[in-house]
Amino acid sequence: MIPLKDDNPTSHPPILVLALILANLLVFLYQLAQGSNELSVVMRFGLIPQELTSGTELTPSLHFPSSLTVLTSMFLHGGWLHLTGNMLYLWVFGNNIEDRLRPFPFLVFYLLSGVAASLLFVATAPHSEMPLVGASGAIAGVLGAYTVAYPRARILTLIFFGFFVRLVWIPAFVVLGFWFVLQLLYSWVGASQTSQGGVAYMAHVGGFAFGMLVAFIFKYRFRNAPDDFSNYGG
Repeated sequence: MIPLKDDNPTSHPPILVLALILANLLVFLYQLAQGSNELSVVMRFGLIPQELTSGTELTPSLHFPSSLTVLTSMFLHGGWLHLTGNMLYLWVFGNNIEDRLRPFPFLVFYLLSGVAASLLFVATAPHSEMPLVGASGAIAGVLGAYTVAYPRARILTLIFFGFFVRLVWIPAFVVLGFWFVLQLLYSWVGASQTSQGGVAYMAHVGGFAFGMLVAFIFKYRFRNAPDDFSNYGG
């Protein structure tokens, strides 16, 4: 299932979402511009669990504080498909969360979601020497918050049944719930990123869970306010 848009209106332009998409695109273009040196950029600014847990650098010639890679790794991507998929999800679901939180709080929430996602992944693969890159963990936080805030918002979704393709409006809790269950299943069967590489499904799980937790807190705290999460579909 590929989400294309929702029917959930916003009151303000998604300035921060657009800025994040632009930042991710520019960083990826910078990666591509490095040519044969692109791997060194990934190794330097990507999050390598082994470096974070051991305090030693695998590539001393590419020195960069490992503690900061929990932030820099969010803006690196492994290819056009990786980047496009992440930015599509951020655009479809991020504008409404930014609309509720406003730009600066949304940025803080986005970054903290990415950090939470990375730390859970490090906790589950502390000796991995493969760099973790991508905005997936941070965006997973956005998806978790959206699931809590707007569970009944309708999502125009592209569905594939073999050679049969169809556009269907589906409730957000179904689309995002299905996505989250897939991340759990893939992580449980050992498909998460390890020292051999792959997709960091546990980072997705961590980001999503963090986003849901934050949304629940805000929904409870501001449930009687006119601009709270519960005004739409909650």
